[in-house]
Amino acid sequence: MIQLKSKEQIKAMRTAGRITAEALILGGEAIKPGVTTKHVDDVIRTHIEKCGARPSFLGYAGFPASACISINSQVIHGIPSKDVVIQEGDIVSIDTGAFINGFHGDSARTFACGRISQEAEKLIEVTKECFFKGFEKAVIGNRLGDIGFAVQSYAESFGFGVVREYVGHGIGREMHESPDVPNYGREGRGLRITEGLVIAIEPMINAGTEKVRVLSDGWTVVSADGKPSAHYENTVAITENGPEILTRAD
Repeated sequence: MIQLKSKEQIKAMRTAGRITAEALILGGEAIKPGVTTKHVDDVIRTHIEKCGARPSFLGYAGFPASACISINSQVIHGIPSKDVVIQEGDIVSIDTGAFINGFHGDSARTFACGRISQEAEKLIEVTKECFFKGFEKAVIGNRLGDIGFAVQSYAESFGFGVVREYVGHGIGREMHESPDVPNYGREGRGLRITEGLVIAIEPMINAGTEKVRVLSDGWTVVSADGKPSAHYENTVAITENGPEILTRAD
């Protein structure tokens, strides 16, 4: 069941969104050669808790950390570890969320560690633009298929693969709510977008095939061909004045 949010509830969600965005920025700043993914996770958790919130991901379905930290061919759900050391040239996707005042925020970015390949730079750039292509379609009267089509057509114009098995989602009092928000689709199809809908739009784009597999840890999702993957996500509220990004640091 879809839970539309009132203006007061969206106002409350801005706080969760701001804390999430700040934690994500700090996590990105912590990425340096020789740093462990556990250290990055600690930075994120410390900020979220310092703000009086709790990490949305910690303990979610048994997940053991405050952020998913995924390197290179890891698409999503990488588990932070003191044994995983970030290297020069890696691309590092961080996905995190904060829960406060009864609501969640959820946001993700892919960061470069030092100098990276031109292919990886292009992948990160296109994935970010995929989000904004979808965001532009998240207006009252459009349909979810319009968002998915915008993301898919832009990514595929560069020969990149759009992950099918994992999608965006509604968000609010629960981290994952209805509806699903695929990063692929057909224009004019799917749920009609209405005021009060709050969704996480999150393109997951692979440099090669769109196919993925899950590692033996039961969490980490990797590209099937071993090529790099990038992730860009924001929590977005549909308002009478257009879509609003709630996961903003300002």
